[in-house]
Amino acid sequence: MNPSQMRPFPISVVAMGPGSQGDEAPEYLPMPQGMETFSAPRLPENAAPETVDRAARLLGDLLDAAAKVGFTGGATLDLLGLDAGLRDVINQSLGFGEVSAFTTAPQHWRVQETAFAGLWRVLKVENDGIFSVDRLETGAIPAALVDAMQQTAQAELPAPAYPAGCMNAQALVEELRLQAAAWQPGAAAHVINLTLLPVSDADLDTLYGWLGHREVSILSRGYGNCRITSTRLKNVWWVQYFNSMDTLILNSIEVVGMPEVALAADEDFADSLERLREYLDMMLEPV
Repeated sequence: MNPSQMRPFPISVVAMGPGSQGDEAPEYLPMPQGMETFSAPRLPENAAPETVDRAARLLGDLLDAAAKVGFTGGATLDLLGLDAGLRDVINQSLGFGEVSAFTTAPQHWRVQETAFAGLWRVLKVENDGIFSVDRLETGAIPAALVDAMQQTAQAELPAPAYPAGCMNAQALVEELRLQAAAWQPGAAAHVINLTLLPVSDADLDTLYGWLGHREVSILSRGYGNCRITSTRLKNVWWVQYFNSMDTLILNSIEVVGMPEVALAADEDFADSLERLREYLDMMLEPV
């Protein structure tokens, strides 16, 4: 067993409360919170010059591969086989970005965007706590998160029971069932903004109970505090915005492969390549 594989990944999690839905609303899955977001990369301190040089050259190889295959190609750098000191230098050099995520099934993945948009740290954690995957990869979002939604959600869900007090739950359920069945990869998102609709507590409780908050949880701080969770209906996501007091201010459901707020943009990735190249040049400068 390699002890360096057991170091905790830098995303702490806390329980996510039911927002503004009252004490009787179902509890949500834990959400990633309290992480070190917007942490600019910096040159590692007290690292041997040869280690910094090797780290810079490995990242340079990744950068070259990313430039060659493009944003959607997906370049990777395996960190698992590197010694702990070298991996620490690489991790410290890349900083932390706006998006983090984890999955609870069918495998346990942990994802953290670096300070360079479109470059992600991706880990797979086994039941014994050992990392079996530790890599950097480029792209709009790591495929592991999309795959987890596809593998754990259902293509169809039977309609729920509608308790007394429901106003629009039945219409919303049928709309979601139709839109989820019709959605195709590449299509625009179908968004239902519950904050702007006349919905009762019974409506919301029915939707929460029917869809649930499931196995993929994402936190994006690029547009405020946005929490995204998969549901038990394929390609249907909760997308919820919270203010600085952790109060739910915008509650929506999106039918899409992955909500846009979680994705790195093509133009941001191009900027990341340029900034990372400048940073690597600084790492390779003689002291």
